[in-house]
Amino acid sequence: MRVAILAYDGCMGAEVLGLSDVLLVANRISLLRAPEAPVPFAVSIIGTRAGQVRLAGGAQLSVAAPVPFDLLVVPAFDFNSAEDIGTALAGLDEEKRLIRHAAEQRKIASICGGSLLLAEAGVLDGRQATTAWALAGEMARRYPRVEVIPDALLIRDGEIVTCGAFTAYGDLALQLIRDCAGTSLARAVGRFSLIDHSRRSQAAYLDHRFSHKRKESFARAVSAWFEQRLAQRYRLDALADAFNLSSRTLLRKFHAETGRSPLDLLHDLRVEKAKLLLENTTLSVAQIAGEVGYLDVATFSRLFTRRTQLTPAAFRKRFHSADITVF
Repeated sequence: MRVAILAYDGCMGAEVLGLSDVLLVANRISLLRAPEAPVPFAVSIIGTRAGQVRLAGGAQLSVAAPVPFDLLVVPAFDFNSAEDIGTALAGLDEEKRLIRHAAEQRKIASICGGSLLLAEAGVLDGRQATTAWALAGEMARRYPRVEVIPDALLIRDGEIVTCGAFTAYGDLALQLIRDCAGTSLARAVGRFSLIDHSRRSQAAYLDHRFSHKRKESFARAVSAWFEQRLAQRYRLDALADAFNLSSRTLLRKFHAETGRSPLDLLHDLRVEKAKLLLENTTLSVAQIAGEVGYLDVATFSRLFTRRTQLTPAAFRKRFHSADITVF
């Protein structure tokens, strides 16, 4: 497979070079297994024209002019705030033209926030897509014709593949290896590169506290009110009274801003608090359930598992912070 990775000013260099290097490892292992067989990947790092691009961290990278390819991969770009996203995208018209041209006859993939560049180019309209979990809400607001799946690690919709946050270049690489050279080689590359080939979701990594701090807003104010009362029973009338609104007006106002209900937000915040307790304390699951407002442990466990794709016990096993003694 001929893979072209599109590098441009402000793009995330680790995603460009990381994907290239993992596919190089696949070629090397493939040669060790079958010295006479052709390697599965020919990788090029291209720009809209030959020359130098400045990566997000300031390093310079030489890029080739566009070459024939079977797959075009688009990495994420750097930004400081939601307002910066529009500015960054507005400066990438040539890249958008290349993406639209590629979409007409080739496969396309994106890593992390690269999906916003695909969406801006118009190639994700009417499709399912994912992105970095922290960008999912912003992407959904900007591109209502795209069905954004925030907790998915990788989504394939037709000839377009979108991937989750930053290090998902490794997951994309393993998927490409599985597609082109089989599961055995993908597993070997995953072991060699320390990439978890079993990851299927970003759900365990989501932190909804970030997504509700995008500007001061009504939703942010509701979130702050909930954060002080996570263990209390949910009462819509008490919430409405706190904001001097009727229950119906509060629900309508909150839904207009977020597309969700206040109770859905409360569940998010409770799960985030439970994650922190599972990571940083030795409290039992029952104690944690009580700390975040659930009297029934089974109900809490079902909700937690549905939102993170891990049981509370499995989450603790993966993320619990152990004390480490340094000698």
